[in-house]
Amino acid sequence: MIKRSDFDFELSEDSIAKYPLSKRDDSKLLVHKAGVNNYDTFRNIDEHIDSDTLLVMNNAKVIPARLYFKRETGALIEVLLLEPVLPGSYEESFNSRTNCQWKCIIGNSKKWKDKETIFLSDNPDLIQARLVDRGERTVELFWKNGETFTNLLDRIGELPLPPYLNRDTEENDTNNYQTVFAKNAGSVAAPTAGLHFTPEVFTKLNEKGVSTAEVTLHVGAGTFLPVKEDNVLDHDMHREHFEITLETLDILIKNPKRITVGTTSLRVLESLYWLGVQISNGETSMLVKKLEPYETTAELSYEDALKAIRVFMVGGKLTTLLAATEILILPHYKPKSIAGLITNFHLPESTLLMLIASVVGDKWKSIYTEALDRDFRFLSYGDSSLLFLNK
Repeated sequence: MIKRSDFDFELSEDSIAKYPLSKRDDSKLLVHKAGVNNYDTFRNIDEHIDSDTLLVMNNAKVIPARLYFKRETGALIEVLLLEPVLPGSYEESFNSRTNCQWKCIIGNSKKWKDKETIFLSDNPDLIQARLVDRGERTVELFWKNGETFTNLLDRIGELPLPPYLNRDTEENDTNNYQTVFAKNAGSVAAPTAGLHFTPEVFTKLNEKGVSTAEVTLHVGAGTFLPVKEDNVLDHDMHREHFEITLETLDILIKNPKRITVGTTSLRVLESLYWLGVQISNGETSMLVKKLEPYETTAELSYEDALKAIRVFMVGGKLTTLLAATEILILPHYKPKSIAGLITNFHLPESTLLMLIASVVGDKWKSIYTEALDRDFRFLSYGDSSLLFLNK
């Protein structure tokens, strides 16, 4: 049994960064290597990374996914888009010009009747919504002006901030809550470890010989869900969709010393291993289940797992692999894909903190204690750490 309470610590409201620093790479940096903590500023991170390292980043882009509708009675209904249902791909849904269906989080859903049409609160004639399936939380959105859905969202949607910031979204968040390398739209939360990077930091890394590669994982709102069960294994892990190109797969195969930028990138790389195992066993579900790493016997090396995926992609004439993951990375899991992880500081009793423990073991306690003692800023807009794998 893995107890939620074993990952508790006291985090005061004062330690939570409500706003970002004016310059991204001014953030503090804690470097944990061989059991020892050192401290620096993020702009100097190149000094702590070997030249033959590959940085793997999540290029997901946060969408203005929060929409406000009204019933004819005047009751306000909040809709937070999570993932497309019909059409089922992000690209097709964003390019829709008349209607689309999304799985959503619905605020005030008890007042929204099944099949009832409601109207955008600020512009009732622009776009409407219908509750298609309450159990699956599926909402149909439809409009008549011929705009693409992505253009509509840019005009009417609100960028969703994490609930623990306890504040409304402000104009500056539209830029601040995106990484400088964000490309593929679809996330409702930023891969926040990447928020510290600037063009200047990338220049220094490039001059040192550190290379980069990009994957995409569309971060869902489930990343903020607290663990409520005493036994962490009972936690309902959220499903997230990810993609990787054949070109990036080849880069991963050729570069064994990898550091992931963020927990989302690590989830992708570890999920790729288990997809490779599936393919080697003749399975092609393209879904890594929550407890798959603990219920499957696998003897493949990481590189062999990637090569199995490559054979699958080439055989199917795929230039991009689309898959999904529910992987729950627990403290006793040993990451197979990385030498280290760049990440922010996370909530107590969260699955992200347990993932950190898989990288550094029980040292997470001293890392977090020292970070708090040194007034590090926590969570999405907070400071950063570079954690090398505890071998």
